[in-house]
Amino acid sequence: MVRIGNIEVGEFPLLLAPMEDVSDPPFRAVCKENGADLMYTEFISSEGLIRNAEKSVQKLDIYDYERPIGIQIFGDKIESMRQAAAIAEEAQPELVDINYGCPVKKVACKGAGAGILLDIPKMQKMTEEIVKQVSLPVTVKTRLGWDDSTIKIVEVAKRLQDVGIKALTIHGRTRVQMYKGIADWTKIAEVKNHPDIHIPIFGNGDIDSPEKALEYKNKFEVDGIMIGRASIGYPWIFNEIKHFMKTGELLAPPSMDERVRTAKKHLEFSLEWKGEKQGIYEMRRHYTNYFRGIPNFKPYRTRLVESENPEELFGILDEVGGIFEDAYSMA
Repeated sequence: MVRIGNIEVGEFPLLLAPMEDVSDPPFRAVCKENGADLMYTEFISSEGLIRNAEKSVQKLDIYDYERPIGIQIFGDKIESMRQAAAIAEEAQPELVDINYGCPVKKVACKGAGAGILLDIPKMQKMTEEIVKQVSLPVTVKTRLGWDDSTIKIVEVAKRLQDVGIKALTIHGRTRVQMYKGIADWTKIAEVKNHPDIHIPIFGNGDIDSPEKALEYKNKFEVDGIMIGRASIGYPWIFNEIKHFMKTGELLAPPSMDERVRTAKKHLEFSLEWKGEKQGIYEMRRHYTNYFRGIPNFKPYRTRLVESENPEELFGILDEVGGIFEDAYSMA
């Protein structure tokens, strides 16, 4: 059983990655229903939290059915991050996670996210202050380094473990790579297999199928896997991986009825949590993935992303279910 502090997260936990404008409560709801063991909020600006910015505070929303869940914070100022961690703890998650991996220019080039990989002593000090501040387990998500010449991930892991983090997730790319190229899991394995490392190490990057998940589990011996982009519009990947690891058999892909049901549930929660205008807008990124591979779906996708009326959207989804059900089941 893998434990993060005193929190049990499963024999081989599957984690939902914190993704900006994706990993919100509506999306987390459908991922949890489909097998995610541990989830994180979207990353939250420490400056936004301490200034009580509405968008940042809203991201603290968590629900009992999501547990265990972590709140992820980011920032470049140690004192702001310490205060933000205290605010996050008040929202009563199971853990607080620090984002040292975001590669986006507006974050990383200001010294936050993956930018702090250029200043490992500061990373260690910031982490130490956050661990001291909160009573919850603190975890970290990071990358291999800023670029190929600055990869010191074993040193980073040891330093962070020394100041008290309870788990580390490593994305197998550098900041310069962004999301290009192939994630290098051999360096993740170096951390996991280092004799001085005793906290759980989770791998992240390029896991998009049950077969690859099992292969990487066995080959790199990580304690669990974090899944990001492959889950967008396809929350079924968590249960598919679990079933394959247990039985060696692939689950049948979700039926058209299940795709429609899940998309409707996601939309309903999105409207409830974000309000009609924002809920409709932010749901648009998911439709293509919910119905990926469906022949002749493009006209319906166009209608789904252009409609601004909730009733019309639910009607289109029902229409999709009726029209494509037979063709999909025969495919």
